[in-house]
Amino acid sequence: MSIVTLLPFIVLIGAMFLMTRSAKKKQQQAVEMRNQMQPGTGVRTIGGMYATVKEVGDDTVLLEVAPGVHAVYAKNAIGAVLDDDEYNRIVHGDGDLKTDTPVVPDDASSLTVDDAAADDAAADDDVAKIDLGKKDAADEPETAPEAEGAKADDKRDGDTDAK
Repeated sequence: MSIVTLLPFIVLIGAMFLMTRSAKKKQQQAVEMRNQMQPGTGVRTIGGMYATVKEVGDDTVLLEVAPGVHAVYAKNAIGAVLDDDEYNRIVHGDGDLKTDTPVVPDDASSLTVDDAAADDAAADDDVAKIDLGKKDAADEPETAPEAEGAKADDKRDGDTDAK
């Protein structure tokens, strides 16, 4: 066997080693993060719930999800241990939210046109209105009886005798 034949296998084994190494590294960081938990620490669960740690056991954590409401979670269910500043900003709304993008208003009042421009647009609409609706039979002028006979024989507009 030559080295050229073994090269693809060596590359494949090396890639698998690197992937498992990075996965183990991430898993070790998650374990260290969960071991940092102490009573009073703010956490986010993997389900997205924010809570405060009350007690830490070997495999479980007692969380206060609301004032006076406690729940027992597995340690593996903790997605992130948060700093006090970040936890208070998210849960209690403390601190300023710093963004570079403009904030969208809650109502549409700033999206409407001012009154003077709206009056000008309405005046232009009144002048150029066209009625595209069907006319009623009462709106049509009455025709003479001899004109009706001539109209019945005229079949140019798609009128037919078949009913």
